[in-house]
Amino acid sequence: MPDASSQGLLPARMGPASDVDDGGSVLTVPFAFRAAAAWAWRLVVIAAAMVIIGYLFVTFKMVVGAFVIAILIAVLLHPVATWLRRALRFPPALASITAILLAGGFAGGLLVMAGRSIALGFASLADRAVDGFNEMLVWLSDGPLEIEPEQIDAWLDEAIVTIEDNASVLASGVLQATSSVTQVLAGALIALFCLFFFLKEGRTIWQWFVRLAPRRARDPINEAGIRGWLTLSSYARTQILVAFVDAVGIGAGAAILGVPLALPLGVLVFLGAFIPIVGAVLTGAVAVLVAFVDQGLVIALIMLGVVLLVQQAESNLLQPWLMGNAVSLHPVAVLLAVAAGTGVAGVLGALLAVPVTAVINTVVLYFHGHDKHPHLATDWHRPGGPPGILFRAIEDSFGGVTAAASASGARGTGAEPESPAASEEPKGTDA
Repeated sequence: MPDASSQGLLPARMGPASDVDDGGSVLTVPFAFRAAAAWAWRLVVIAAAMVIIGYLFVTFKMVVGAFVIAILIAVLLHPVATWLRRALRFPPALASITAILLAGGFAGGLLVMAGRSIALGFASLADRAVDGFNEMLVWLSDGPLEIEPEQIDAWLDEAIVTIEDNASVLASGVLQATSSVTQVLAGALIALFCLFFFLKEGRTIWQWFVRLAPRRARDPINEAGIRGWLTLSSYARTQILVAFVDAVGIGAGAAILGVPLALPLGVLVFLGAFIPIVGAVLTGAVAVLVAFVDQGLVIALIMLGVVLLVQQAESNLLQPWLMGNAVSLHPVAVLLAVAAGTGVAGVLGALLAVPVTAVINTVVLYFHGHDKHPHLATDWHRPGGPPGILFRAIEDSFGGVTAAASASGARGTGAEPESPAASEEPKGTDA
Protein backbone atom coordinates (compact mmCIF):
# COMPACT_ATOMS: atom_id res chain seq x y z
CA MET A 1 0.00 0.00 0.00
CA PRO A 2 1.51 3.31 -0.99
CA ASP A 3 2.29 5.66 1.88
CA ALA A 4 0.93 9.19 2.28
CA SER A 5 4.08 10.86 1.05
CA SER A 6 4.01 9.00 -2.28
CA GLN A 7 0.42 10.16 -2.83
CA GLY A 8 1.41 13.80 -2.37
CA LEU A 9 -0.41 14.18 0.96
CA LEU A 10 2.79 14.77 2.87
CA PRO A 11 6.09 16.27 1.77
CA ALA A 12 8.62 13.73 0.64
CA ARG A 13 11.34 15.16 2.90
CA MET A 14 10.87 16.92 6.21
CA GLY A 15 13.61 19.15 7.56
CA PRO A 16 15.73 22.13 6.55
CA ALA A 17 16.00 23.20 2.93
CA SER A 18 18.90 21.74 0.99
CA ASP A 19 20.57 22.08 -2.38
CA VAL A 20 22.77 19.71 -4.37
CA ASP A 21 26.15 20.91 -5.60
CA ASP A 22 27.92 19.79 -8.76
CA GLY A 23 29.58 16.90 -6.98
CA GLY A 24 26.28 15.41 -5.86
CA SER A 25 26.71 16.17 -2.14
CA VAL A 26 23.86 17.74 -0.25
CA LEU A 27 24.38 21.32 1.06
CA THR A 28 21.98 22.02 3.93
CA VAL A 29 21.16 25.70 4.62
CA PRO A 30 20.02 26.31 8.20
CA PHE A 31 16.74 28.10 8.71
CA ALA A 32 18.42 31.04 10.48
CA PHE A 33 20.57 31.76 7.41
CA ARG A 34 17.60 31.51 5.04
CA ALA A 35 15.58 33.89 7.23
CA ALA A 36 18.52 36.30 7.50
CA ALA A 37 18.98 36.24 3.72
CA ALA A 38 15.27 36.88 3.14
CA TRP A 39 15.32 39.83 5.54
CA ALA A 40 18.60 41.12 4.11
CA TRP A 41 17.48 41.51 0.51
CA ARG A 42 14.21 43.09 1.61
CA LEU A 43 16.08 45.58 3.77
CA VAL A 44 18.40 46.33 0.86
CA VAL A 45 15.40 47.08 -1.36
CA ILE A 46 13.83 49.31 1.31
CA ALA A 47 17.12 51.14 1.86
CA ALA A 48 17.53 51.68 -1.88
CA ALA A 49 13.99 53.07 -2.12
CA MET A 50 14.65 55.43 0.80
CA VAL A 51 17.89 56.62 -0.80
CA ILE A 52 16.08 57.35 -4.07
CA ILE A 53 13.29 59.19 -2.24
CA GLY A 54 15.85 61.19 -0.26
CA TYR A 55 17.75 62.07 -3.43
CA LEU A 56 14.58 63.24 -5.15
CA PHE A 57 13.63 65.27 -2.08
CA VAL A 58 17.02 67.01 -1.95
CA THR A 59 17.01 67.60 -5.72
CA PHE A 60 13.50 69.07 -5.72
CA LYS A 61 13.70 70.47 -2.19
CA MET A 62 12.12 73.80 -3.08
CA VAL A 63 9.11 72.26 -4.82
CA VAL A 64 8.53 69.55 -2.20
CA GLY A 65 8.94 72.02 0.66
CA ALA A 66 6.54 74.51 -0.92
CA PHE A 67 4.00 71.72 -1.50
CA VAL A 68 4.14 70.47 2.10
CA ILE A 69 4.02 74.00 3.54
CA ALA A 70 0.96 74.70 1.37
CA ILE A 71 -0.72 71.60 2.85
CA LEU A 72 0.12 72.73 6.40
CA ILE A 73 -1.34 76.20 5.83
CA ALA A 74 -4.36 74.71 4.04
CA VAL A 75 -5.06 72.58 7.12
CA LEU A 76 -5.26 75.78 9.19
CA LEU A 77 -7.23 77.87 6.71
CA HIS A 78 -9.65 75.16 5.59
CA PRO A 79 -12.16 75.86 8.44
CA VAL A 80 -12.07 79.58 7.60
CA ALA A 81 -12.70 78.99 3.91
CA THR A 82 -15.47 76.49 4.71
CA TRP A 83 -17.18 78.98 7.04
CA LEU A 84 -17.00 81.70 4.40
CA ARG A 85 -18.64 79.38 1.84
CA ARG A 86 -21.39 78.13 4.14
CA ALA A 87 -22.18 81.14 6.31
CA LEU A 88 -21.55 84.03 3.92
CA ARG A 89 -22.28 82.12 0.67
CA PHE A 90 -18.91 83.01 -0.84
CA PRO A 91 -17.99 81.23 -4.08
CA PRO A 92 -15.13 78.75 -3.55
CA ALA A 93 -12.54 80.93 -5.29
CA LEU A 94 -13.51 84.06 -3.35
CA ALA A 95 -13.58 82.16 -0.06
CA SER A 96 -10.07 80.79 -0.71
CA ILE A 97 -8.66 84.21 -1.62
CA THR A 98 -10.31 85.84 1.41
CA ALA A 99 -8.92 83.22 3.81
CA ILE A 100 -5.42 83.67 2.37
CA LEU A 101 -5.64 87.46 2.63
CA LEU A 102 -6.84 87.28 6.24
CA ALA A 103 -3.94 84.99 7.19
CA GLY A 104 -1.47 87.18 5.31
CA GLY A 105 -2.79 90.32 6.99
CA PHE A 106 -2.45 88.73 10.44
CA ALA A 107 1.14 87.58 9.79
CA GLY A 108 2.03 90.94 8.20
CA GLY A 109 0.65 92.81 11.20
CA LEU A 110 2.82 90.80 13.57
CA LEU A 111 5.92 91.46 11.48
CA VAL A 112 5.17 95.19 11.24
CA MET A 113 4.78 95.50 15.01
CA ALA A 114 7.96 93.52 15.61
CA GLY A 115 9.89 95.55 13.01
CA ARG A 116 8.75 98.85 14.51
CA SER A 117 9.85 97.73 17.97
CA ILE A 118 13.23 96.63 16.62
CA ALA A 119 13.71 99.97 14.82
CA LEU A 120 12.96 101.91 18.01
CA GLY A 121 15.06 99.83 20.38
CA PHE A 122 17.94 98.58 18.29
CA ALA A 123 20.02 101.78 18.51
CA SER A 124 20.04 101.84 22.31
CA LEU A 125 20.68 98.09 22.43
CA ALA A 126 23.64 98.46 20.06
CA ASP A 127 25.13 101.22 22.24
CA ARG A 128 24.62 99.03 25.32
CA ALA A 129 26.31 96.11 23.55
CA VAL A 130 29.35 98.31 22.79
CA ASP A 131 29.51 99.39 26.41
CA GLY A 132 29.22 95.80 27.54
CA PHE A 133 32.03 94.78 25.19
CA ASN A 134 34.27 97.52 26.58
CA GLU A 135 33.44 96.45 30.13
CA MET A 136 34.40 92.88 29.21
CA LEU A 137 37.77 94.10 27.91
CA VAL A 138 38.39 95.99 31.15
CA TRP A 139 37.43 92.90 33.16
CA LEU A 140 39.86 90.74 31.14
CA SER A 141 42.75 93.07 31.98
CA ASP A 142 41.85 94.08 35.57
CA GLY A 143 39.98 90.93 36.67
CA PRO A 144 41.30 87.62 37.93
CA LEU A 145 42.67 86.68 34.49
CA GLU A 146 45.01 89.75 34.41
CA ILE A 147 45.52 89.64 30.66
CA GLU A 148 47.79 92.39 29.38
CA PRO A 149 46.06 95.10 27.29
CA GLU A 150 48.69 94.61 24.59
CA GLN A 151 47.70 90.95 24.26
CA ILE A 152 44.04 91.90 23.95
CA ASP A 153 44.89 94.47 21.26
CA ALA A 154 46.91 91.82 19.42
CA TRP A 155 43.94 89.43 19.46
CA LEU A 156 41.65 92.16 18.12
CA ASP A 157 44.12 93.03 15.34
CA GLU A 158 44.40 89.34 14.44
CA ALA A 159 40.61 89.04 14.24
CA ILE A 160 40.42 92.07 11.94
CA VAL A 161 43.15 90.66 9.68
CA THR A 162 41.34 87.29 9.54
CA ILE A 163 38.15 89.03 8.46
CA GLU A 164 39.97 90.98 5.77
CA ASP A 165 41.72 87.86 4.47
CA ASN A 166 38.40 86.03 4.19
CA ALA A 167 36.56 88.86 2.47
CA SER A 168 36.13 86.76 -0.67
CA VAL A 169 34.58 83.94 1.34
CA LEU A 170 32.19 86.40 2.96
CA ALA A 171 31.30 87.83 -0.43
CA SER A 172 30.56 84.39 -1.82
CA GLY A 173 28.41 83.76 1.22
CA VAL A 174 26.46 86.92 0.46
CA LEU A 175 25.93 85.72 -3.11
CA GLN A 176 24.73 82.35 -1.86
CA ALA A 177 22.36 84.12 0.52
CA THR A 178 21.01 86.14 -2.40
CA SER A 179 20.36 82.98 -4.40
CA SER A 180 18.73 81.45 -1.33
CA VAL A 181 16.43 84.47 -1.05
CA THR A 182 15.50 83.99 -4.72
CA GLN A 183 14.70 80.33 -4.07
CA VAL A 184 12.62 81.27 -1.03
CA LEU A 185 10.59 83.74 -3.09
CA ALA A 186 10.05 81.16 -5.82
CA GLY A 187 9.02 78.57 -3.23
CA ALA A 188 6.63 81.08 -1.64
CA LEU A 189 4.92 81.67 -5.00
CA ILE A 190 4.58 77.92 -5.57
CA ALA A 191 3.18 77.43 -2.07
CA LEU A 192 0.70 80.30 -2.54
CA PHE A 193 -0.47 78.87 -5.88
CA CYS A 194 -0.92 75.38 -4.40
CA LEU A 195 -2.62 76.79 -1.30
CA PHE A 196 -5.28 78.55 -3.37
CA PHE A 197 -6.26 75.36 -5.19
CA PHE A 198 -6.07 73.22 -2.04
CA LEU A 199 -8.62 75.52 -0.41
CA LYS A 200 -10.75 75.86 -3.54
CA GLU A 201 -10.97 72.22 -4.66
CA GLY A 202 -8.86 70.14 -2.31
CA ARG A 203 -11.33 67.26 -2.12
CA THR A 204 -11.45 66.98 -5.92
CA ILE A 205 -7.64 66.90 -6.10
CA TRP A 206 -7.51 64.18 -3.44
CA GLN A 207 -10.15 62.06 -5.15
CA TRP A 208 -8.26 62.35 -8.44
CA PHE A 209 -5.18 61.03 -6.66
CA VAL A 210 -7.14 58.17 -5.04
CA ARG A 211 -8.67 57.06 -8.33
CA LEU A 212 -5.17 56.42 -9.72
CA ALA A 213 -4.95 53.43 -7.36
CA PRO A 214 -6.48 50.02 -8.13
CA ARG A 215 -10.17 49.78 -7.28
CA ARG A 216 -9.70 47.50 -4.28
CA ALA A 217 -7.11 49.85 -2.74
CA ARG A 218 -9.05 53.10 -3.14
CA ASP A 219 -11.13 52.92 0.01
CA PRO A 220 -8.19 52.06 2.37
CA ILE A 221 -6.07 54.82 0.81
CA ASN A 222 -8.91 57.32 1.17
CA GLU A 223 -9.53 56.39 4.82
CA ALA A 224 -5.82 56.51 5.65
CA GLY A 225 -5.51 59.90 3.94
CA ILE A 226 -8.43 61.32 5.94
CA ARG A 227 -6.81 60.17 9.17
CA GLY A 228 -3.49 61.63 8.09
CA TRP A 229 -5.21 64.95 7.36
CA LEU A 230 -6.80 64.95 10.82
CA THR A 231 -3.43 64.21 12.42
CA LEU A 232 -1.83 67.05 10.49
CA SER A 233 -4.67 69.37 11.49
CA SER A 234 -4.29 68.46 15.16
CA TYR A 235 -0.55 68.98 14.99
CA ALA A 236 -0.80 72.38 13.28
CA ARG A 237 -3.44 73.78 15.66
CA THR A 238 -1.63 72.46 18.72
CA GLN A 239 1.72 73.77 17.56
CA ILE A 240 0.29 77.25 17.01
CA LEU A 241 -1.23 77.27 20.49
CA VAL A 242 2.00 76.00 22.04
CA ALA A 243 4.03 78.60 20.13
CA PHE A 244 1.63 81.33 21.29
CA VAL A 245 1.97 80.26 24.94
CA ASP A 246 5.78 80.20 24.64
CA ALA A 247 5.83 83.63 23.01
CA VAL A 248 3.51 85.20 25.59
CA GLY A 249 5.36 83.64 28.52
CA ILE A 250 8.88 84.57 27.43
CA GLY A 251 7.86 87.96 26.01
CA ALA A 252 5.97 88.87 29.20
CA GLY A 253 8.94 87.76 31.32
CA ALA A 254 11.28 89.93 29.27
CA ALA A 255 8.94 92.93 29.58
CA ILE A 256 8.61 92.51 33.38
CA LEU A 257 12.40 92.30 33.75
CA GLY A 258 12.83 95.43 31.65
CA VAL A 259 14.65 93.64 28.82
CA PRO A 260 14.42 95.66 25.59
CA LEU A 261 12.85 94.29 22.40
CA ALA A 262 10.35 92.20 24.36
CA LEU A 263 7.85 92.16 21.47
CA PRO A 264 10.38 91.09 18.80
CA LEU A 265 11.66 88.43 21.18
CA GLY A 266 8.10 87.14 21.57
CA VAL A 267 7.62 87.02 17.80
CA LEU A 268 10.99 85.24 17.41
CA VAL A 269 9.99 82.67 20.04
CA PHE A 270 6.62 82.17 18.27
CA LEU A 271 8.34 81.44 14.94
CA GLY A 272 11.08 79.31 16.48
CA ALA A 273 8.59 77.09 18.31
CA PHE A 274 7.61 75.50 14.99
CA ILE A 275 11.05 73.84 14.86
CA PRO A 276 10.91 71.32 17.73
CA ILE A 277 13.80 71.24 20.21
CA VAL A 278 16.18 73.33 18.06
CA GLY A 279 13.93 76.38 17.79
CA ALA A 280 13.25 76.52 21.53
CA VAL A 281 16.96 76.35 22.39
CA LEU A 282 18.01 79.03 19.88
CA THR A 283 15.25 81.53 20.63
CA GLY A 284 15.70 81.08 24.38
CA ALA A 285 19.43 81.70 24.00
CA VAL A 286 18.76 84.92 22.09
CA ALA A 287 16.44 86.15 24.84
CA VAL A 288 19.05 85.42 27.53
CA LEU A 289 21.80 87.06 25.46
CA VAL A 290 19.77 90.26 25.01
CA ALA A 291 19.08 90.34 28.76
CA PHE A 292 22.77 89.89 29.50
CA VAL A 293 23.84 92.66 27.11
CA ASP A 294 21.32 95.18 28.44
CA GLN A 295 20.80 94.31 32.10
CA GLY A 296 23.81 92.31 33.21
CA LEU A 297 24.45 88.82 34.56
CA VAL A 298 21.81 88.70 37.32
CA ILE A 299 18.90 89.64 35.06
CA ALA A 300 20.25 87.27 32.40
CA LEU A 301 20.14 84.39 34.90
CA ILE A 302 16.58 85.31 35.88
CA MET A 303 15.65 85.45 32.18
CA LEU A 304 17.20 82.01 31.75
CA GLY A 305 15.00 80.74 34.59
CA VAL A 306 11.91 82.21 32.91
CA VAL A 307 12.80 80.56 29.59
CA LEU A 308 13.39 77.17 31.23
CA LEU A 309 10.18 77.43 33.26
CA VAL A 310 8.05 78.26 30.20
CA GLN A 311 9.63 75.56 28.05
CA GLN A 312 9.33 72.89 30.74
CA ALA A 313 5.67 73.73 31.32
CA GLU A 314 5.07 73.59 27.56
CA SER A 315 6.86 70.29 26.97
CA ASN A 316 5.67 68.43 30.10
CA LEU A 317 2.13 69.78 30.52
CA LEU A 318 0.78 71.61 27.48
CA GLN A 319 1.98 69.45 24.58
CA PRO A 320 1.00 66.04 26.06
CA TRP A 321 -2.43 67.37 27.06
CA LEU A 322 -3.18 68.97 23.70
CA MET A 323 -1.57 66.46 21.37
CA GLY A 324 -3.16 63.45 23.07
CA ASN A 325 -3.48 60.43 20.83
CA ALA A 326 -3.58 62.43 17.57
CA VAL A 327 0.19 62.83 17.27
CA SER A 328 1.65 60.07 19.44
CA LEU A 329 5.35 60.38 18.80
CA HIS A 330 7.93 59.51 21.41
CA PRO A 331 10.45 62.29 22.22
CA VAL A 332 13.22 60.06 20.86
CA ALA A 333 11.33 59.78 17.55
CA VAL A 334 10.89 63.56 17.49
CA LEU A 335 14.60 64.14 18.12
CA LEU A 336 15.68 61.63 15.45
CA ALA A 337 13.18 63.05 12.94
CA VAL A 338 14.39 66.62 13.50
CA ALA A 339 18.04 65.54 13.24
CA ALA A 340 17.40 63.59 10.03
CA GLY A 341 15.33 66.41 8.52
CA THR A 342 18.02 68.96 9.36
CA GLY A 343 20.70 66.78 7.78
CA VAL A 344 18.68 66.31 4.58
CA ALA A 345 17.15 69.75 4.03
CA GLY A 346 18.45 72.13 6.70
CA VAL A 347 15.97 74.42 8.45
CA LEU A 348 13.17 73.38 6.07
CA GLY A 349 13.73 69.73 6.95
CA ALA A 350 13.70 70.51 10.68
CA LEU A 351 10.44 72.43 10.23
CA LEU A 352 8.65 69.66 8.32
CA ALA A 353 10.17 66.56 9.94
CA VAL A 354 7.71 66.15 12.84
CA PRO A 355 4.41 66.70 10.96
CA VAL A 356 5.51 64.43 8.11
CA THR A 357 6.60 61.74 10.58
CA ALA A 358 3.31 62.06 12.49
CA VAL A 359 1.26 61.61 9.30
CA ILE A 360 3.34 58.61 8.19
CA ASN A 361 2.91 57.07 11.65
CA THR A 362 -0.88 57.47 11.52
CA VAL A 363 -1.18 56.10 7.98
CA VAL A 364 1.07 53.08 8.61
CA LEU A 365 -0.77 52.23 11.82
CA TYR A 366 -4.11 52.39 9.99
CA PHE A 367 -2.89 50.03 7.27
CA HIS A 368 -1.81 47.62 10.02
CA GLY A 369 -5.24 47.60 11.64
CA HIS A 370 -4.76 50.22 14.37
CA ASP A 371 -7.17 53.11 13.77
CA LYS A 372 -6.20 56.11 15.90
CA HIS A 373 -9.43 57.89 14.92
CA PRO A 374 -12.19 55.22 14.98
CA HIS A 375 -14.95 57.84 15.21
CA LEU A 376 -14.25 58.85 11.60
CA ALA A 377 -15.90 55.64 10.39
CA THR A 378 -19.34 57.07 11.28
CA ASP A 379 -18.68 60.84 11.25
CA TRP A 380 -20.71 62.49 8.47
CA HIS A 381 -18.94 65.82 8.99
CA ARG A 382 -15.40 64.53 8.68
CA PRO A 383 -12.83 65.93 6.22
CA GLY A 384 -13.01 64.28 2.81
CA GLY A 385 -16.76 63.77 2.86
CA PRO A 386 -19.15 61.36 4.63
CA PRO A 387 -18.35 57.63 4.76
CA GLY A 388 -19.35 55.61 1.72
CA ILE A 389 -19.37 58.35 -0.93
CA LEU A 390 -15.90 57.74 -2.37
CA PHE A 391 -16.89 55.41 -5.22
CA ARG A 392 -19.89 57.53 -6.17
CA ALA A 393 -17.65 60.62 -6.25
CA ILE A 394 -15.04 58.86 -8.39
CA GLU A 395 -17.72 57.60 -10.79
CA ASP A 396 -19.12 61.12 -11.00
CA SER A 397 -15.64 62.43 -11.82
CA PHE A 398 -15.51 59.96 -14.73
CA GLY A 399 -19.10 60.77 -15.66
CA GLY A 400 -18.31 63.96 -17.57
CA VAL A 401 -15.83 62.18 -19.82
CA THR A 402 -18.17 59.21 -20.33
CA ALA A 403 -21.16 61.40 -21.15
CA ALA A 404 -19.15 63.48 -23.61
CA ALA A 405 -17.85 60.35 -25.37
CA SER A 406 -21.36 58.87 -25.55
CA ALA A 407 -22.79 62.07 -26.99
CA SER A 408 -20.01 62.23 -29.57
CA GLY A 409 -20.65 58.61 -30.60
CA ALA A 410 -24.36 59.24 -30.82
CA ARG A 411 -23.87 62.24 -33.09
CA GLY A 412 -21.54 60.20 -35.30
CA THR A 413 -24.08 57.38 -35.75
CA GLY A 414 -27.18 59.55 -35.83
CA ALA A 415 -28.60 57.89 -32.73
CA GLU A 416 -29.83 59.77 -29.68
CA PRO A 417 -27.78 59.32 -26.50
CA GLU A 418 -29.38 57.45 -23.63
CA SER A 419 -30.84 59.49 -20.83
CA PRO A 420 -28.91 59.42 -17.56
CA ALA A 421 -31.78 57.62 -15.85
CA ALA A 422 -31.78 54.83 -18.42
CA SER A 423 -28.02 54.34 -18.46
CA GLU A 424 -27.40 54.65 -14.71
CA GLU A 425 -26.42 51.46 -12.97
CA PRO A 426 -26.87 50.78 -9.27
CA LYS A 427 -24.08 52.44 -7.30
CA GLY A 428 -22.80 50.13 -4.64
CA THR A 429 -19.76 50.01 -2.44
CA ASP A 430 -16.89 47.97 -3.74
CA ALA A 431 -15.90 44.97 -1.72
